[in-house]
Amino acid sequence: MSVAAVELDQACAQAIDQAKAAAVARAGVLEVGEHLGVYAEDARVATHLFECVHPGYPGWRWSVTVVRASRARVVTVSEVTLVPGTDALLAPAWVPWSDRVGPKDLSPGVVAPSPIDDYRLEPGFTGGENAADPDPAEASQVRAVVAELGLGRERVLSIDGRDEAAERWLAGDGGPDNPMTSQAPGECATCGFLIPLAGGMSRLFGVCANELSPSDGSVVSLDHGCGGHSDVAEPSRGVDLSVPVWDTISIDEGLFD
Repeated sequence: MSVAAVELDQACAQAIDQAKAAAVARAGVLEVGEHLGVYAEDARVATHLFECVHPGYPGWRWSVTVVRASRARVVTVSEVTLVPGTDALLAPAWVPWSDRVGPKDLSPGVVAPSPIDDYRLEPGFTGGENAADPDPAEASQVRAVVAELGLGRERVLSIDGRDEAAERWLAGDGGPDNPMTSQAPGECATCGFLIPLAGGMSRLFGVCANELSPSDGSVVSLDHGCGGHSDVAEPSRGVDLSVPVWDTISIDEGLFD
């Protein structure tokens, strides 16, 4: 079903000076430029557009809506606002906080809570899958036991979370595919400075403890390497000879026989 076009009210369309005066009163230092046109909003309702000439608002327009009551001759101003045109300079689209925080974006004071349904996590030992058990007495007993055992984490990494971390670490600077590893004398798996991780990750990763290495304090793969491998022997050096001593005092009597 087609909707009939709204006819532009002539009295509202002719109220250009009245609309511009309202825009000037509202604009202040932003200033109002030439009249750009008028269009019908509804019966006896029209909107006039004026150029905004302020250099800080390129492409923006002043929008002034005027209205005339039924059987009335007087036109009144309903609304004055600044609106963007098709070529206006606009701020970037709003992005939710959870989508704005990316890898390594956390800084002091920034909090990034993990959602309750985060696929990277699963229930830990504080009740496991029954952590949200409706029986509070049973849940409190479980928490009391695990607190005594030192197993107080509510959630732990899921299989997906561990796999994603492993792929990210392998592809990073601590992985095997980089110039540092290609020129290393040995792999981290045989280095005395490697501190293995616990659990399943220990089969692939450890932490570097060599202060001379750029990976010191970072996770490295067992097939990563650098020039600070513990098995690199110190270069051998020859025996240092003493400085020659010239005897200028004693005389060898045999030279004069």
